[in-house]
Amino acid sequence: MLANILKDSYNRDLNKLKLELMAYSNQSDLWLTDKEITNSAGNLCLHLIGNLKTYIGGALANSNYTRNRPEEFSQINISRNQLIKQIDAVIIEINQVLDTITTTALECDYPILVFDKKTTIAYILTHLTTHLSYHTGQINYHRRLLSS
Repeated sequence: MLANILKDSYNRDLNKLKLELMAYSNQSDLWLTDKEITNSAGNLCLHLIGNLKTYIGGALANSNYTRNRPEEFSQINISRNQLIKQIDAVIIEINQVLDTITTTALECDYPILVFDKKTTIAYILTHLTTHLSYHTGQINYHRRLLSS
């Protein structure tokens, strides 16, 4: 049951992320920053992709993904279509994990120490949904600031 709820949440929010990217009237605005806004929408998107590919793809799907977190915040001018393709790939990977994970597995220790204490897989998967939602909200705010 929890796996289905998580799958619905990830799919909803990753599709919302794609819609936010598409809502920018000018693709180059995805990469704009200001003295008050230090992370562009494009970089936040790359950060979310890297985060999910690391903590779900790498840790739970054994994808051999190697994260380069500094690049998530330094790369620029990646096309909107490329970002959306990367999001689509993450959706597929997450769905594969959540379609096969058991309730028993969700209660097992997460294989990486992320915080200052051990946590369950269910805890990390839930945390990652809130992280995704938080940054998607920032992207929404960034876009609305630019359009006002």
